[in-house]
Amino acid sequence: MDFEPFVYPDAQCIAGVDEVGRGPLVGAVVTAAVILDPNNPIEGLTDSKKLTDKKREKLFVEIKEKALAWSLGRAEPEEIDEINILQATMVAMQRAVSGLPIKPDYVLIDGNRVPELPVASQAVVKGDLRVAEISAASILAKVTRDREMEALDAEYPEYGFAKHKGYPTKVHFEALSAHGAIDQHRKSFKPVKKALGIA
Repeated sequence: MDFEPFVYPDAQCIAGVDEVGRGPLVGAVVTAAVILDPNNPIEGLTDSKKLTDKKREKLFVEIKEKALAWSLGRAEPEEIDEINILQATMVAMQRAVSGLPIKPDYVLIDGNRVPELPVASQAVVKGDLRVAEISAASILAKVTRDREMEALDAEYPEYGFAKHKGYPTKVHFEALSAHGAIDQHRKSFKPVKKALGIA
């Protein structure tokens, strides 16, 4: 995969950060931070959404093996309801960066917002297509969150979480109407409020 042109900052140790799960109605927002090893390249990195499940799983293992450092961060539904999804995403990104066993001297973050960090950082729009480190982070975050949705699906099969991963689909809306919300639903999101009768 050839990444779109991006001029890297002049830094020795760069971490890429991405999130998965801002849009769903259920579960945590999951973030990842990755510092790649320039001497141990990983083939096939791109935006996690453009990869098949099988390819993502393979890269998930390879990134964990080959990266110089990686870390996951998260914010749970209760936090999302308390401080809102944008703030919760920023907090989860801070947690991913602070969890890195190697301290980066620069952080590149997917999107157009940067959380407060103790190191220099910048936002990169479409970063998962332009920066290998962000792409690797998007894969770790997505596989982690998808697995959580599959585990939730095993517990609550009537909601179809394995298929829609908690996103607001017709099937999910119908399940909310029929069965109500579970603890892991984000109570501040409109469709969930409606199902709970608090909209």
